[in-house]
Amino acid sequence: MYNKDLTERFEFRDIHTDETKQAAAVEQICFPPNEACSEKSMTERIARAPELFLVAVDKETGKIAGFLNGIATNENAFRDEFFTDVSLHDPDGKNVMLLGLDVLPEYRGQGLAREIVCEYLRRERKNHRQKLILTCLQQKVEMYKKMGFHDEGMADSFWGGEEWHEMSIPVV
Repeated sequence: MYNKDLTERFEFRDIHTDETKQAAAVEQICFPPNEACSEKSMTERIARAPELFLVAVDKETGKIAGFLNGIATNENAFRDEFFTDVSLHDPDGKNVMLLGLDVLPEYRGQGLAREIVCEYLRRERKNHRQKLILTCLQQKVEMYKKMGFHDEGMADSFWGGEEWHEMSIPVV
């Protein structure tokens, strides 16, 4: 899917290292404290895999409106260590474990999350990845299904003390 209005309003690109604190602040707004990525982990992810950290920047304000980030691996199933151990990132990995889709509340309901995912898929197709894998709570399963993800059932994840669904989408 390609939404011309959104691509005119937002710039979709890799994150810049000077946007680390802004991304960490967005994460704190979008996720409860037990699920949110710490500023330390966010800094490590951005330093290690900026090419897998796609931001949507509001062209009018110059601020990050939302982002999607992940790490590449040859593993096929999600595990909690992907959230905290950036050394698991393999730049040549065939799959991407998505670690967070964040959209600030004032930008929700406009299709931005879907456009971020679509742009991410386009980029990773060019990188010859095979699959994007994520975990989400039950209430987000339908949203991700509408984006083309398949519900693989309950994940082997208890991040933040929650029960998660593992979902995937082929990149090719």
